[in-house]
Amino acid sequence: MSTTQSERLRELLEPLVSSQGLDLEEIAVDSVGRKRVLRVVVDSDTGADLDQIADVSRALSAKLDETDAMGEGEYTLEVGTPGAERLLKEHRHYVRATGRLVKFQLADGDELVARILKADDEGLDLEVPGVKGRRPTARRLGYPDVEKARVQVEFSRKDKNEKEEEA
Repeated sequence: MSTTQSERLRELLEPLVSSQGLDLEEIAVDSVGRKRVLRVVVDSDTGADLDQIADVSRALSAKLDETDAMGEGEYTLEVGTPGAERLLKEHRHYVRATGRLVKFQLADGDELVARILKADDEGLDLEVPGVKGRRPTARRLGYPDVEKARVQVEFSRKDKNEKEEEA
């Protein structure tokens, strides 16, 4: 997708997504055979439920139908959320990932897996899991030190409510 088309779509769709109380995270147009697929990824601080996804999908579809932003050819609109192993790119992504285990690719080439305890304007307070029965350790990481960060799926993760009950 050309930068121009991407920018036009973002300018067209972002106000509609925002009016639904969501953030427009990503737009991608892919060719699948002879058809095109417009993928729109939305999210919010509290997540997006199926009703919100359906509402924003209808609003985007109506707006796209009344404009020529996608051109004349057929396309399919897919609206969804970032998914379990989302890539963290913006400050709000780190805030939303508080409490989650994240795999960091650091600017110095190292790799780190740690839980985000707090995200502020300068960086992250992390809890690095202990190895072989050792206690977890605290670590501070500045955003410039992070090359790439991705949320990890945890199958045995304690729910926030369970942690509060234990306290």
